[in-house]
Amino acid sequence: MDTDGILRLIHETAAEVITPRFRSLAESDIDSKRHKGDLVTVADTEAERVLTRRLKEVYPEALVLGEESVFEDPSLLKGVANADHAFIIDPIDGTGNFVRGDERYGSMLCELRGGVTTRGWIYQPQTERSYVAERGAGVRLNGEPIIRERPQRLPLGAASRKRVVGYSVDGRLSPIVPSSYACAFDYPNVLHGVIDFIAYNSLHPWDHLPGSLMVTELGGVSRTFDGLAYTVQTRSKGLLVAGDTVSWMAAQKYWPVED
Repeated sequence: MDTDGILRLIHETAAEVITPRFRSLAESDIDSKRHKGDLVTVADTEAERVLTRRLKEVYPEALVLGEESVFEDPSLLKGVANADHAFIIDPIDGTGNFVRGDERYGSMLCELRGGVTTRGWIYQPQTERSYVAERGAGVRLNGEPIIRERPQRLPLGAASRKRVVGYSVDGRLSPIVPSSYACAFDYPNVLHGVIDFIAYNSLHPWDHLPGSLMVTELGGVSRTFDGLAYTVQTRSKGLLVAGDTVSWMAAQKYWPVED
């Protein structure tokens, strides 16, 4: 199926099972996973189930898994790197925002061939923005190519760690601003130059593979703090994503990596 065809599957799934529940969740529709604040809703699980079924109908030999299925069975991730063909689903990225009624949530999907990310999709239902990337073919927003323009200012970063928000990094970078608490918005902010870099502690593939492909397709960088390119096999802590190498190097040198 071509890239736009899979995007239509994502749109249809969101329209059927996600957006009707936005700002309409009952308490019984919401649950916590490993810790308080790590939320899952009936919309997450149903959207993942629907997308999995539809992808398997088109690609019966492919490995298809998502955030919620991996939560139930972490061993599912072990086969992704060696699979000939795989898809990884994040049915609702930014579930906390979704539950709070914040429009900054989205659906994300990536395709891997032999462990290499070849295509990625980010869909923001409330803004109706659809980002797609194909390895070697750049990034499109609603069908139009994105060309990143670097702002004429010191590199500006974002983070979800509240203790670093508001501070500059060693005086050489602009003050750190809050993240969107949704990779489906953070990565597009890097693509458009709203921010120049963002740091993450958790490295789940459903959160970072689609956006990492998009950032690198536009000449950006997605690497661990020790400088290794982010892939589905990455297991170390600390990911730094930047729209250009200069911003990445500046942030990597001065970012407060210790917890």
